Amino acid sequence: MTPQILVEALGVAAAICSTTSFVPQLIKLVRDKTSEEVSARMYVLTVTAFSLWSVYGLMLKSWPLVASNLISLALSSAILLLDLRYRGRGEAQASPAPR
Repeated sequence: MTPQILVEALGVAAAICSTTSFVPQLIKLVRDKTSEEVSARMYVLTVTAFSLWSVYGLMLKSWPLVASNLISLALSSAILLLDLRYRGRGEAQASPAPR
């Protein structure tokens, strides 16, 4: 295996790991319909970072960088939107009904 192929394989493996790391959180949000354990501030920062990384990758014409960051941007944006949609539902479900 040539050094360049090894570098590309390493980049693809890292991209797959980074991108798929958002899937469990997204599944949990969709399944539970509550976002009490999600930090909106963190996901605002994450969405901003993936937007900037995507532009950077486009400027470098690096397909692994662009593809992985656009997928991560989509997943983290979905988590942020669901967090905002479900915000406060966990507290309402946890508190007893008024008498």
